[in-house]
Amino acid sequence: PFQAPDGHAWTASTMSRRVAAARTFFRWMVRTGQLDASPAERLSAPRVPRHVPRFLDVDEASHVVEEPTQDGPLRLRNQALLELLYGAGLRVGEAVALDLADVDLTERLVRVMGKGGKQRVVPFGPPAAEALRIWMATLETDGALFRNRDGGRLSARSAWRITRDAGAANGQPGVHPHMLRHSCATHLLSGGADLRGIQEQLGHASLSTTQRYTHV
Repeated sequence: PFQAPDGHAWTASTMSRRVAAARTFFRWMVRTGQLDASPAERLSAPRVPRHVPRFLDVDEASHVVEEPTQDGPLRLRNQALLELLYGAGLRVGEAVALDLADVDLTERLVRVMGKGGKQRVVPFGPPAAEALRIWMATLETDGALFRNRDGGRLSARSAWRITRDAGAANGQPGVHPHMLRHSCATHLLSGGADLRGIQEQLGHASLSTTQRYTHV
């Protein structure tokens, strides 16, 4: 971080914003005739480091998704949810929006409504299929795949809490659903999957978004 005149440490991101603000201000001064030229055009903003998504390694992810908290049917639900978030790389909103009819256990495919109303079909592995089979066998009616204690659709906030608690219980504080999604993509890539195929699975509109996972 840069030590500013006021004694505060400015990060590269803060410096970039301040340089941009200075350029905008002095361009306005030139445009309104108060200056002939902008001294801020000589300023150069520092490079902002690219954010690398945090992910779990394979063993860490396995412990989190296989050992959720809570007991009885809720534990079965939690494991099915976590296995699907990790095994298919779904967004949390996509997962909680699923209905029973969206899941094909035989083909190990799930039909997902993604961002912008775009539908895609996503594969998942045998562990997620087995967890889903056990959980779905407890459901007596059609409708939401993941349900709360009262039988209503599980909320995204509850899914975040389930993921966080499973991480904390397995020595991984700060785990959230998107981290399982990052982990899925990272493990697919490190296992030799094609980047374009990972893009399609995750539902990224741009390949550049998927390329953040090339840090492996």
